[in-house]
Amino acid sequence: MFASDFFALPPSLAAFVPHFPQDVPPWEWVPRIGPALAAQTLGGRPHQLPPGVHLEGNVYLDPTVKLPSTATIIGPAWIGPGTEIRPGAFIRGNVIAGANCVLGNSCEFKNCLLLDGVQVPHFSYVGDSVLGNGAHLAAGAICSNLRLDQKTVTVHTPAGPRDSGLRKLGAILGDNAEVGCNAVLNPGTLLGPRALVMPAMAFGGYLPPATIAKTRQSVVQLPRRD
Repeated sequence: MFASDFFALPPSLAAFVPHFPQDVPPWEWVPRIGPALAAQTLGGRPHQLPPGVHLEGNVYLDPTVKLPSTATIIGPAWIGPGTEIRPGAFIRGNVIAGANCVLGNSCEFKNCLLLDGVQVPHFSYVGDSVLGNGAHLAAGAICSNLRLDQKTVTVHTPAGPRDSGLRKLGAILGDNAEVGCNAVLNPGTLLGPRALVMPAMAFGGYLPPATIAKTRQSVVQLPRRD
């Protein structure tokens, strides 16, 4: 199981390509986020910020980023072109967002990589996670990143369980994966491209590409997309 099975860095994040190889397990991208940011020269924020937007540390904001009246952005962070940050968003370090993302109202982002077109519009938590191109978290969806016993997170793959070696690991979402309202993804969840988790359920483990998790015991194959 490789990162290339889930996603690829888009052109908007070309500067980060050396830090995120395609031939490693996708969860190995998570501890690479901080070093990838540390290797960049951050800067380039708009000349005038809305009075309620608080910036702290090294933050790059593309000039086309849409800023709200209130938000907190703590660096290091890199926010790409056309991305919209909505009121009350809390970006608290080691966050990379590509082009045309939505970092939604009252959402918290920490140590995560969002590829192009990621939509996290309302009341979600995304920590220690990678969200593929076009991935979507509906309102209230949570990427849980810490086991209750605080041991390292086990990742369940088609080849069997593997110890990630990471004490904090949220979710890995492939391109165009979808998570319904108020769903909770347990630590180390892997969703393949176009996988879909129904609303108001807790899901953990591995969901193959183009399948729907209706309950823990019900996984349905989606029709092929031409």
